[in-house]
Amino acid sequence: MRGLLCSPLLVWLLLLQPWETQLQVAGPGCHTGPLDLVFVIDSSRSVRPFEFETVRQFLVGLLRGLNVGPNATRVGVIQYSSQVQSVFPLGAFSRPEDMERAIRALVPLAQGTMTGLAIQYAMNVAFSVAEGARPPEERVPRVAVIVTDGRPQDRVAEVAAQARARGIEIYAVGVQRADVGSLRAMASHPLDQHVFLVESFDLIQEFGLQFQRRLCECVSEGLSYRCLCPEGRQLQADGKSCNRCREGHVDLVLLVDGSKSVRPQNFELVKRFVNQIVDFLDVSPDGTRVGLVQFSSRVRTEFPLGRYGTAAEVKQAVLAVEYMERGTMTGLALRHMVEHSFSEAQGARPRALNVPRVGLVFTDGRSQDDISVWAARAKEEGIVMYAVGVGKAVEEELREIASEPAELHVSYSPDFSTMTHLLENLRGSICP
Repeated sequence: MRGLLCSPLLVWLLLLQPWETQLQVAGPGCHTGPLDLVFVIDSSRSVRPFEFETVRQFLVGLLRGLNVGPNATRVGVIQYSSQVQSVFPLGAFSRPEDMERAIRALVPLAQGTMTGLAIQYAMNVAFSVAEGARPPEERVPRVAVIVTDGRPQDRVAEVAAQARARGIEIYAVGVQRADVGSLRAMASHPLDQHVFLVESFDLIQEFGLQFQRRLCECVSEGLSYRCLCPEGRQLQADGKSCNRCREGHVDLVLLVDGSKSVRPQNFELVKRFVNQIVDFLDVSPDGTRVGLVQFSSRVRTEFPLGRYGTAAEVKQAVLAVEYMERGTMTGLALRHMVEHSFSEAQGARPRALNVPRVGLVFTDGRSQDDISVWAARAKEEGIVMYAVGVGKAVEEELREIASEPAELHVSYSPDFSTMTHLLENLRGSICP
């Protein structure tokens, strides 16, 4: 999602409006692009009748500010308690007033709080083509907004990870008694942009304001429109996407686990993942320089920081990397990075230039040697460390490798096939 494009005056006007209608004043000057948006609403017994009415009003107000239509934003709503009920699917309505009528007629289920079940329903049913979602090949963003007031009575972390891996961006909105840990387990990264906690249902419209600002991605100019990017991102040649970092200076070294536990087919997925990281970097001699080190029982520099000057060259070199197999000597790899990879001889820029140095460690298991000394040394040397774990990676080791705060520098995926959901968090963190 892109950042705020509306003016400070518009934001001020938004705050002055009566709260049921304040979200609609974004009006014709702030259009949302094509989007499949599903609201997942907690209607368990802990949500009292007057509080549920507030949720209704919140949804109505938010709908009035969206550019709803078959070729624009499609909206679906599901509610859940001990079961899940579709209020209306993505393909049901193309006019906000029809959606409003369905929302106002909504009767709460008033049972338990099976949030994991609701996420599974959203993933498998609500975002299906049969329900009105656009096919994946059209690359229309899929966004789920979960509104809840309590602790889930089932597991949410794994099913939420699966949903994110399928390309669903999740916002978690907690009210009053909501469990913050569960909200964070559900939401997409970066968490500070996807987790919202409000003190009461009366204040839920505050999330609505922030959410609509994030949807406001293109600004109309008469009969045409132009798309802008937030600070730190660049508009691509297609005129509508902001996928790259801004022009910035970073020396980035990737430490990739090539141990036998990874297995050949998964190592190919790792290489693809690395190239997806490269896609959002401004690779050039004066911009971001990229080096790659593979480790197993030994360490091998695949290419140093100073070798390649374009993203295409880096990606080609990544694809040519051959899998090492054998053990997992992460500590040895960290030592190699500190002593060699960030040296000027390897292409790192002199410290006097104050170019940020970033190390990203990718691993799938426990290290067979000690990591503590060289993980600490890396940070003492001013290297900002990120740790990406997959499968049987050990959380305490990932945290020891990574810089603080851990929530910004540690990422984890249950398996190799779903690790692409980590990219957005890394993009938001690594981009200078």
